[in-house]
Amino acid sequence: MKHLVRDRIFAIGDDYWIDDEHGRHAFLVDGKAMRLRDTLEVKDPDGRVLITLRRRMFSVRDAMTIERDGGTLATVRRKRMSLLRNHYRVTLAEGTELDVSGRILDREFAVEYEGELLAHVSRRWLTLRDTYGVDVVREDADAALLIAVAVCVIRMAEKEREDR
Repeated sequence: MKHLVRDRIFAIGDDYWIDDEHGRHAFLVDGKAMRLRDTLEVKDPDGRVLITLRRRMFSVRDAMTIERDGGTLATVRRKRMSLLRNHYRVTLAEGTELDVSGRILDREFAVEYEGELLAHVSRRWLTLRDTYGVDVVREDADAALLIAVAVCVIRMAEKEREDR
């Protein structure tokens, strides 16, 4: 299932909808302003919080946590860098690791588990400027989690670019 994300976003305090491929609102990303940590909530269309994303504003090693029901579901950290591709590692609470690699700032990257594609993020499918798609490939995958991972790595890559 493809989800469409508007790219004008990612400022703290901004809210935006992520639509499904049929144009229906699937998730609301609610940016929480005036917090000590960068915080976003991913909500369903009825306003229920599905996932909370947090990043410490002044941490030594950049990381974001993905939380569900008050507990940490995953931690996202930068893995390594090459000239053209960024790599991030997502460590789930039970120890499973997902790899995120590609051109994050260009919105062209993949989320994989042991070499199997779980989601692909791309601008290529869309004609709308400032929009990218998150294609959740596996039907049994947690779409909210994979969208949260995409939001986290993009946010972290943009912050890293600002800090240079």
